[in-house]
Amino acid sequence: MRQSVREQSTEDGPGVWRRVGALGLVLACAGPLILAATLTPSAAGMGTHTQLKLPECGFVLATGLPCATCGCTTAFAYAADGSLLTSLITQPFGALLALALAMLTLIAGWSALSGMTLAPLGRMMATKGFVLPWVGLLLLAWGYKAVAMTMAG
Repeated sequence: MRQSVREQSTEDGPGVWRRVGALGLVLACAGPLILAATLTPSAAGMGTHTQLKLPECGFVLATGLPCATCGCTTAFAYAADGSLLTSLITQPFGALLALALAMLTLIAGWSALSGMTLAPLGRMMATKGFVLPWVGLLLLAWGYKAVAMTMAG
């Protein structure tokens, strides 16, 4: 017989700690999005991170090419402002990561409120079948950003 979420939270382990852990995940996922919402996206498609007093990208300075995450902060800032298409055009991986964090924030928030376990989600995210596509997306987005920068001049 299937148990309700409330029954699972008391029988499967300490429900309070499950909720505290979920709340920690909410903070970890929402934090970058909230921070991004305070930034003004750079029209250049990268460099927004310098508003956080971080240095310019050393990889770009050394090679003239973008690093794998160039434009991610800018994409996060656009996504946090609701400009999802601009975010995707700016840095596809950054846009997808911002959306994934937003979804995880909602899922973890529901877990914190309901006591629902996040264990199946955690197990799924710890597999090669989950991680390798994200690595592939990062590499594809890096290539896209390099081509876009080269074409922009």
